[in-house]
Amino acid sequence: MHHVIAAALLLTAAPALAEPDYAAAVKADYDRDLGKLWDWFHRNPELSFREVKTGARMAAELRAVPGMVVTEKVGGTGVVGVLKNGAGPVVLLRADMDGLPVEEKSGLANASTVRQVGVDGVEAPVMHACGHDTHITAMVATARRLAALKDRWRGTVVFIVQPAEERVGGAKAMVADGLYSRFPKPDYAVAFHVDAERAAGTVSASEGIQYSSSDSVDITVPGIGAHGASPHMGKDPVYMASQLVVALQGLISREQQPLKPGVITVGSFHAGLKHNIISDQAKLQVTVRANDEAERARLLAGIKRVARGVGVMNGMPEDKMPVVTVTEGTPTTINDAALAKRLNAVMAATFGADHVTPFEQKGMGAEDFAYLVQPDSGVRGYYLSVGGTPAEALAAAKAGGPAIASHHSPQFRIAPEPSIVTGAVATTAAILDLLKPGAMASL
Repeated sequence: MHHVIAAALLLTAAPALAEPDYAAAVKADYDRDLGKLWDWFHRNPELSFREVKTGARMAAELRAVPGMVVTEKVGGTGVVGVLKNGAGPVVLLRADMDGLPVEEKSGLANASTVRQVGVDGVEAPVMHACGHDTHITAMVATARRLAALKDRWRGTVVFIVQPAEERVGGAKAMVADGLYSRFPKPDYAVAFHVDAERAAGTVSASEGIQYSSSDSVDITVPGIGAHGASPHMGKDPVYMASQLVVALQGLISREQQPLKPGVITVGSFHAGLKHNIISDQAKLQVTVRANDEAERARLLAGIKRVARGVGVMNGMPEDKMPVVTVTEGTPTTINDAALAKRLNAVMAATFGADHVTPFEQKGMGAEDFAYLVQPDSGVRGYYLSVGGTPAEALAAAKAGGPAIASHHSPQFRIAPEPSIVTGAVATTAAILDLLKPGAMASL
């Protein structure tokens, strides 16, 4: 990743004949001011639902686009921009804007030194450790291109700058605040995510599942306090919670169909204050992932059953049984198959077929974009992955060189120029295809 500046190639040797005529304008925008805009976002990250400065800056950038009507404070800090150009379908373009409670150790000259108090009341260092700063910068580039190319499309584009993707709550909050009633209801929704494990200049999108579901689960395990030398006088919540940590893995290893993916990870275990005191409570924080709603429901129900079972096994009274609470969650993100097939062909025509790689689910990451494209909404979704690391850096890492830092890592860094330019060109191409004159809201 230390080659990132030298290797910030624009479209990484994409065939010249495949490059659309507006790509040069996107690059020019980056060189003139969008590179500086990304730099500002990267230096000034904000936590979920606390993106006040980021939202205000994005509102100002969108208002500067001719014809754009902007509304702020939708779903908290969210911003909605509406660009109308006659009769036609409606396309929603979404970019998430929140950072993470991570101390940046990327070595970049513009590394964040920001600290902020989150919605949980905890002050923490803040970093754009997932690339959302590239997403919102690319949105500005796309908005500018579409405003300049009004002779090529008819319809409406709704730009949403979304808070709190990292807490999988922002999309839900914007929908609850009237996103689909106060503003034009979309026929299609489009978004992208930069990917540090994908080569710069390449894109990829599934024709089915793109991301898993995610649920954050808090488990409180009550105990009965006692002296550590007299455990028989109390009920040890550390012991019971430890049993629960192990027992939860049985839901995956012994109750789940072996070829079906699922994850239960205990990310936090807190109990007690002193060596020789049996505390009266233990707390676990758990993340749960699945690839379909039936499996998601089974795992969540299983956690409640197993937690109660641990309480029963240890002879706990009814009023001191473990308590399971689902605090945050998002369904699976599934691309509309026909739409994805159509737009993947557009990506191949835009970048060259060799720059559109087959989608492969390598982990069980989640996305609250799912709330924008739920089956009952009637909105067809297309979410694509955009490469963020120069191909030579990926090759060097594979050969034993410097490792590529993962998303959410303090060392996370991507090449901003190709990420932003490719993302903007990709979303511009998708929207121009969906809104080409004479197009109807159908496939």
